[in-house]
Amino acid sequence: MPLSALNCQFHALPGPLPMQRATVTREQWQMAPAAVDQVGGRLVSLWGSDRRGIDGGFAVSAAYALAEGLAWLSLPIPVPLPDAAGAGQASYPDIARVFPAAGRMQRACRDLLGLVAEDATDQRPWLRHGAWPEDYFPLRRENSGAESFALTPESYPFVLVEGDGVHEIAVGPVHAGIIEPGHFRFSVIGERVLRLEQHLGYKHKGIEKRFEHIAPLDGYRLAGRVSGDSTVAFAWAYCMALESIAGCEISWRARWLRALLLERERVANHLGDLGALGNDAALGFGLAQFSRLKEDWLRLNRELFGHRFMMDRVVPGGVDVDLDANAGERIRRQCDEIEADVRTLKGIYDEHSGLQDRFLTTGRVSPKLAAQLGLCGMAGRASAQASDLRMDFAWEPYAALQATMVSHRNGDVAARVTVRFEEILESLRLIRETVRRLPQGTLRIALNPLPAEGVGAGWVEGWRGDVLVTLELEAGGIRRCHCHDPSWQNWPLLEHAVMDNIVPDFPLINKSFNLSYSGQDL
Repeated sequence: MPLSALNCQFHALPGPLPMQRATVTREQWQMAPAAVDQVGGRLVSLWGSDRRGIDGGFAVSAAYALAEGLAWLSLPIPVPLPDAAGAGQASYPDIARVFPAAGRMQRACRDLLGLVAEDATDQRPWLRHGAWPEDYFPLRRENSGAESFALTPESYPFVLVEGDGVHEIAVGPVHAGIIEPGHFRFSVIGERVLRLEQHLGYKHKGIEKRFEHIAPLDGYRLAGRVSGDSTVAFAWAYCMALESIAGCEISWRARWLRALLLERERVANHLGDLGALGNDAALGFGLAQFSRLKEDWLRLNRELFGHRFMMDRVVPGGVDVDLDANAGERIRRQCDEIEADVRTLKGIYDEHSGLQDRFLTTGRVSPKLAAQLGLCGMAGRASAQASDLRMDFAWEPYAALQATMVSHRNGDVAARVTVRFEEILESLRLIRETVRRLPQGTLRIALNPLPAEGVGAGWVEGWRGDVLVTLELEAGGIRRCHCHDPSWQNWPLLEHAVMDNIVPDFPLINKSFNLSYSGQDL
């Protein structure tokens, strides 16, 4: 059943990518997941909104990726009548039975807004961690976010695995290295992992609530700090959403410069991860060499764009940086030098028997499981999930640059390493071509006056996968801004990837995904 069979009225959202939005009934909401799954679509995100100041109720939204583009469905939820105990629950039909990745998103939606997925198999809290009372919902409009509560730690009910010889290993939430907090509960026999269960949410810091107190033209700065290693992707997605509401098209030069920044962000992260993966497999040489390459890359970012990670370079209406002939030549020369070293290191990684022994078959996610559970982005492409927004739709500059998608089928650490190597080489080509063919035009345009109320979306292929930002304005301010990181889809797959591997391989498998804590905890 195609999505058109829902018989709902879609409204196109202006922008470089095909995106449309519709308000649906409960019946249409329930039918949509099966319709999307039938045509090979996938869930991008699920989130809730407090719309009581507009239409007297709440809303839950789901964004689906289809061959035709993004479909954003919004289901109004009436304010519930009090039940016999004096309280009622605002609820909506569960979609996690078709798209399991929705499960954690639905749990976060309950923690933040009190919107309950009916008959969901997992109703445990996700973000709250005892930091606020069970009947307090931070994203409801009557709450300022400045309320203070005594911390009441809760015992999280992990799934218990029992049997002869089974024991548990608790890792985190505080880790030995300089990484973000997350709790990992292993059930093992000897060193073999029977089950891994994650409990995240420790990085929740009220970003979505903070958006309500920021002027729309300034929101790109906060969006760019959702996940620091994806600052270009999130800032671009936010700006795309804002430009959609304003009905503005940025110049060709600004589009191409945004793509150049995005590809430099992709290369930087892949360089860092390839070094860390070598180190996790006892090849310290790999860490040293890739760390050197990444540092050189970031230093040129600082010199040419004013910031190592290029924060605040993508702005509403365009970009805040430009390239002259000298800067372009430096970028081309660096790409050539980095490519030579990356090709040499790829040969060393491919031929190093100890490294390949650790990489091959380790942490495998089969294409079938990847499709069932919604693995996306770089990790998805390593498991034959051929989706990349840069190539899925004919949008500039990637269509003009003839960008090529990288994908593999084995789905193990080795495949994810190979995808990283090949994506670096393709990104270096795209960067060189962008510099060579950079069109003329203004860097930044003044946006049209923003309407008092409006809805927009931005969708960008970050280095981990597709980043989504949806933006709703009310009375000239931000009523709701939802930022979605692809780590939401991919963290659950890590639980499957580690099964039947040994405990010492977990850091290697984990790094091969390198998912964001901050990007999804918000």
